[in-house]
Amino acid sequence: MVNGEGWLKGGLRCDLTVIKCKNYDHKTYYILPVRPSPNLPNQTSVYLYPSICFFEGTNISIGRGTSFPFQIFGSPELPDRGFSFTPESVPGAKNPPLLGEKCFGTDLRNAIDEKVVPAPKLNLDWVIGAYHNFPEKDKFFTPYFDILAGGPDIREMIIKGMSSTQIRETWKDDLVKFGKIRKKYQLYK
Repeated sequence: MVNGEGWLKGGLRCDLTVIKCKNYDHKTYYILPVRPSPNLPNQTSVYLYPSICFFEGTNISIGRGTSFPFQIFGSPELPDRGFSFTPESVPGAKNPPLLGEKCFGTDLRNAIDEKVVPAPKLNLDWVIGAYHNFPEKDKFFTPYFDILAGGPDIREMIIKGMSSTQIRETWKDDLVKFGKIRKKYQLYK
């Protein structure tokens, strides 16, 4: 798609060969045989990553420096609702955000068993909820959030008080356009 749509500057093209997988369809879930990163230690963290990674652009910890990164999130600034963790210096996270600070937040380690993941879409409710519960709103987001989100729109909509459903609705036209382009390049039904 990158080559076909000419998305690289200066007419640059990727030199690649695409090989179709046997017996695959879009409902097939692949279990990774190895950890892709020290901070993605298991399948739960891999499934949660697309939604939880937005916290990397906030002042919320996603559990780096614990045994369960990308499976929890929290901050000393969030209300104590019965779950807490304290990031420590560990291999793969020598100086994690909020090092040594007790963080209150949400435990998603049972997300697979509870059928929260795998999911067909991003879960924006977690970052929206954390924003609403964070006392100093002007200190919640960091500049990195806009990079993760592809621009300022999601941050601005969260600040305006839009729900995940309302935010998702703003994507509808662009998703339809992308779907038409994507269809030309799909390998699997």
